[in-house]
Amino acid sequence: MPRVFEHPEALLACVGEELGVSAWLRVEQARIDQFAEATGDHQWIHVDPVRAASGPYGACIAHGYLTLALVNLFLPQIVEVRGLAMGVNYGCDRLRFPNVVKAGARVRGRAQLVAAEALKGAVQATIRVSVEIDGEERPGCVVDTISRYYPA
Repeated sequence: MPRVFEHPEALLACVGEELGVSAWLRVEQARIDQFAEATGDHQWIHVDPVRAASGPYGACIAHGYLTLALVNLFLPQIVEVRGLAMGVNYGCDRLRFPNVVKAGARVRGRAQLVAAEALKGAVQATIRVSVEIDGEERPGCVVDTISRYYPA
């Protein structure tokens, strides 16, 4: 269940707070293959299970940008801002891939509101999302997402 903010301005009082976690998602080889097809990145560490088995990670791994793209799936599971005319992705800061996500691994997003400011006609929120890997100490991705929420 996402944490609900009834209006964008409510974010301003919650800077520094953890917002919650998403559901677990298994990153199957089929998803990795689909991402390779969509992006044209067919490097063997992603799409050749036989060769990848003897490679540096012992299995195929998800593309870093696939791991990042899952943040878009996780955020609505973690936070919901109501009372909007619209919300837009403004960008990202501080993107890192501290660990690989192996094919078949389970991942989830964990989010913290690290900044929020009132702008003319909007509230801009920076939410740090860590893509945790089940059974691993280090996350697969950490990114500061920046969103603008325009009240209705």
